[in-house]
Amino acid sequence: MGHTKNKIGFWERFSYGCGDLGCNIIYSAMSSFLLFYYTDYVHVSAAMIGTIMLLSRVFDGITDLIMGVIVDRTKSKYGKCRPWILRMAIPFALAGVLLFTVPSGLGSNAKLVYIFITYNLVSSVVYTAINVPYATLNSLITQDQYERSVLSIFRMILATTGTLIITNLTLPLVELFGNNLSAWTKTFAFFGILAVIVFMITFTGTKERVVPAQNTKQEKVPFLKGIGLLFQNKYWLMITVTLVFIFINYSLNGGAAVYYAKNILHDSSMVGTMNLVANLVQIGVMFFTAFIIKKIGKRNMLIIGAIIYGLGFAMFGFVGTNMAGNITACVLKGVGNAGISSCMFAIVSDTIEYGEWKTGYRTEGLINSASSFGFKVGNGLGSAILGWVIGAAGAGAGSEITFIYIPAVLCIGQVVVMLFYHLDKEYDGIVESLAKEGEKENA
Repeated sequence: MGHTKNKIGFWERFSYGCGDLGCNIIYSAMSSFLLFYYTDYVHVSAAMIGTIMLLSRVFDGITDLIMGVIVDRTKSKYGKCRPWILRMAIPFALAGVLLFTVPSGLGSNAKLVYIFITYNLVSSVVYTAINVPYATLNSLITQDQYERSVLSIFRMILATTGTLIITNLTLPLVELFGNNLSAWTKTFAFFGILAVIVFMITFTGTKERVVPAQNTKQEKVPFLKGIGLLFQNKYWLMITVTLVFIFINYSLNGGAAVYYAKNILHDSSMVGTMNLVANLVQIGVMFFTAFIIKKIGKRNMLIIGAIIYGLGFAMFGFVGTNMAGNITACVLKGVGNAGISSCMFAIVSDTIEYGEWKTGYRTEGLINSASSFGFKVGNGLGSAILGWVIGAAGAGAGSEITFIYIPAVLCIGQVVVMLFYHLDKEYDGIVESLAKEGEKENA
């Protein structure tokens, strides 16, 4: 038992993907509209919000790691991960409403306190408690590299669908509900109901199959020892750094787009058009990425995706307000992001087997929680950088810096890190070695 390959059906792939559609309802809202909501509706300082978001990542990192340990120690008839998706679906929906319900009667300092408390509640507690188990679920459904890639592709297709829903429906719904503070609350109450529905599909439609090899140590790993095991896993370190770069870019791209459209393109409605083009192209290309990954591997797909994604950002710097040029840049971003998002979570799951082979311990929850910390650090840094740069350089110059130049440089960083990653070639041998050691243990 333990290291087996499974053929996963369409419904289970779709059900797994629904989980990130649900998660992305809050993630995309935080990336694309939260700073805009705070500055233009709640009327608080962008620089102060950026600082709050960055400071919150310290607490967020701790809760991610704690949740990873909790997942590793969870035992229930539903498995390790699925019970947390069931438990946290409704709190997740309520938390999203709280995030966009800053009371209008509060003074400036009281508003900042409310923002600090609710932002940490949502990001560091509720989102962590559902997203870490969800991220870990991929590694427990199957050990087959290709099937993990396909699951990741379904995940990102539906995550991108969630982004499309948020970026294209949020402002129209806010307008429909009165274009005031309470309109944002009503909008996210609607999105919260949607999130609960799709999380229930994930819970009911997936199955946890993977168990540790016979010789793998299964006792409760002390927290500090678990952290030490992570740092013995060189491939996990590489992927975590790459995720930080990726999610700084996602956060900057999502948050700066509305400023870029308003101040550089002089048309706020263009933010919906640009996101729609990039996301539809990404979804379309992702239907073909599984076949490409099967031939070239996740590492090479990530490198190619980062190069094309970076070229998309760079192109914005040359085309100015030219509509055709901007649409072409969005197409390049969509193609590049399809390559990145198809692999970035599945490749984390592969480092679990490497860590098990390297150390004798299997800690899928902790590995995924630490990587979750990596992309939350990236998201927090992206939000902080956006707030600081907009505050220092102004909305015009600041939106160009954060929407074009910083993302292009970060894409180069992704390529450099991934050049040192070789697990794709080593993975099958590692899984076979773990299986053989288990057989010897039973002999």
